[in-house]
Amino acid sequence: MNKTIGILAHVDAGKTTFSEQLLYNTKSIKQRGRVDHKSSFLDSHQIEQQRGITVFSDQGMFTYGASNYYLIDTPGHIDFSPEMERAIQAMDVAIIIISAVEGIEGQTEIVWELLRKYQVPCFFFINKTDRVGADVHQVLQDIQTNFTKDVCNMTDSLFEDGGMSEELVDFIAERDEVLLEHYMENGYSKDLWLNTMKRLIQEQIIFPYACGSALQGIGVDEFLQKLDLLTVTDYSSEGAFAGRVYRIRHDDHGARITYIKALSGTLKVRDSINYGDEENVVTEKITQIRVYNGREYKAVNQVEAGELFAVIGLSMTTVGDDVGILKERMVYEMVPTLKSKIIFEPTVHVKEALTYFKMLNAEDPSLNVIWEESLQEIQLHVMGKIQLEVLEQIVKERFSLNVKFEQPEILYKETIGTEVVGYGHFEPLGHYAEVHIQLRPGERNSGIRFKNACHADDLSVGNQNLIRHHLFEREHHGLLTGSPLTDVIVTLLTGRAHNKHTSGGDFREATYRALRQGLEQADNRLLEPYYYFKIKVELDQMGRVLSDIQQAHGSFDPPQTDGNKTILTGTVPVATFMDYNSKLSSFTQGKGSLSLTFAGYDVCHNEQEVINRIGYNKGADAEYISSSIFCSKGQGYTVSWEEAEGMMHGK
Repeated sequence: MNKTIGILAHVDAGKTTFSEQLLYNTKSIKQRGRVDHKSSFLDSHQIEQQRGITVFSDQGMFTYGASNYYLIDTPGHIDFSPEMERAIQAMDVAIIIISAVEGIEGQTEIVWELLRKYQVPCFFFINKTDRVGADVHQVLQDIQTNFTKDVCNMTDSLFEDGGMSEELVDFIAERDEVLLEHYMENGYSKDLWLNTMKRLIQEQIIFPYACGSALQGIGVDEFLQKLDLLTVTDYSSEGAFAGRVYRIRHDDHGARITYIKALSGTLKVRDSINYGDEENVVTEKITQIRVYNGREYKAVNQVEAGELFAVIGLSMTTVGDDVGILKERMVYEMVPTLKSKIIFEPTVHVKEALTYFKMLNAEDPSLNVIWEESLQEIQLHVMGKIQLEVLEQIVKERFSLNVKFEQPEILYKETIGTEVVGYGHFEPLGHYAEVHIQLRPGERNSGIRFKNACHADDLSVGNQNLIRHHLFEREHHGLLTGSPLTDVIVTLLTGRAHNKHTSGGDFREATYRALRQGLEQADNRLLEPYYYFKIKVELDQMGRVLSDIQQAHGSFDPPQTDGNKTILTGTVPVATFMDYNSKLSSFTQGKGSLSLTFAGYDVCHNEQEVINRIGYNKGADAEYISSSIFCSKGQGYTVSWEEAEGMMHGK
């Protein structure tokens, strides 16, 4: 049986140490490494060893019982959350490590929410029980308060003589009506309870936990024994191959390595596979299959469902793509809210550097590397300052480039507050296309959505699809700051083409002009990213925190009391709260806790100030023009957006 387990935690909870123990105890590695000794097997990258944190999701392999295990050790620092989220999609089971001393921390809550989104069964390992200040009982209370009440102990005392303790028997029966009825009539049956427990774990109804010390090796063997007993997978190697891309890397020679979790079927070297969507199907041949254990790999001729592996030969895949089947790409939760400009030394050829950054973008799509032609600069999106520091090291190490980054700025977006109709006409000599689109405000954080109300008698289906394609082929600029446009419902009303003169690119020009002409008429609004916060402090510190939230233009829910502490939740702009953790730590002497998760975009709290500071000149944006081009007497001429509507042929 093939099983993929993921190890997740807040930074410094002992995640990598736990992973090392599993690999060592199963004889997958010959000696246990230590993060503090810079010798861990999975944190093998120089950057990880220098910083003592996991930056990349590395994987190991081991065999236990009748199962082959693939282990993924994920980053615990919030700046590398996108890397962690991408790894989750390959997991069959997740193990959340929580320190018995520090308890549930900010990143632990993010991990839990992501695992619930992706519906991954979870086990908890409460670590560092050998440390002074360890409080397992308090951690359990926090798990039940913050995550789930359905946690159960999976240690030896609950599996006496191959059976279960009375406490666990009751716990499981209470969560399954059929089993409870059986219990009342016939009593306990070992196999029935064990099989039900496996199912309830798989269905994420119950969540087992254990305690120990990864560093001392206490409780790790027992945990693995129970994990193996309580988890099952049902992958089938029959039928067509299907898999999911969860990671992309490049080797020292620049060859693209695509990491895949096989979901069904079998894949062999020289097989051809499809990926993409129904409109853009790509077919490529697999030239090599690799199975990785740490940084080492062996080439194999065949892999099957349930395995993790990497291939050479796929040139256009993106993390989140399904291969062998055509589905829409996955949408991720961990979205950067900052952007930064890359600063090069004078001797660097910027276009050559762009090639390198495009490679990094393939490996981490959240970077969203952009070449701004008008400014002749490269910009990217990031989670935070630590990520920029790591990127500097990566670029130096891999590409021998010395780069710096400007202070990261908030990544704004724009939308509209009113319904309008936009018109675009493109008719220079020998060309012809016209587009009429309705723009309506969409739900917050819904992106750009497309609807079609155009009749085939007015415009062919092919040209209608072309207009839709142009709307989604790139991000579109708003008028206030030139930031990406979002939360708009675009409805194609009608359009016109010419049998002879309409050619490639004409509908792109007409579509862009129609969109821009509509924006010129609309009530444009600036959006900024918001955090959802959860703050836990002493009761006498609540007033100070509430005042800080209000000054930061945030909003909060009614406070909740937990003993002598209070829990505050709400939303607040990223711009005003991104550095609050250090402030909170200072006045609570490190006893206050703060969890920040991305809550999406909403109306900017200081819209005019931001607009003035950015100073975007909509008339100077060469990529977007709101005027239309008409033709008269064999010569094209420009019509301003204010006058374009009255001249449209489709009206």
